[in-house]
Amino acid sequence: MNVYETMYILRPDLTDEQVNQAIEKYQTLLRDNGAQDIEIQNRGKHRMAYEIKRQRDGIYVQMNYKGNGAFVAPMERAMRLSDEVIRYLTLKQEEAAAKSEAVAAEA
Repeated sequence: MNVYETMYILRPDLTDEQVNQAIEKYQTLLRDNGAQDIEIQNRGKHRMAYEIKRQRDGIYVQMNYKGNGAFVAPMERAMRLSDEVIRYLTLKQEEAAAKSEAVAAEA
């Protein structure tokens, strides 16, 4: 089982309800495709370092989850086709980092 982290940026003009719907949509997509231990962190609206798709601000959302990785491609495809997502990035975290976090949590 691998540990993944996805960070995505939503358009700043979305309402709180639309942001929550987007977060729920991607969380459901992960859950339906077999991801486990999904943790969502809504980081809020921040100024970006440079303009992306004519936007200077964005709503940052971070998702951490575990699974076999088969769900990453469908989720990224949904984000790529979505008008609400400005940018996204998924990282597979190293096994050593995940094990050290588990040991620290037990202590």
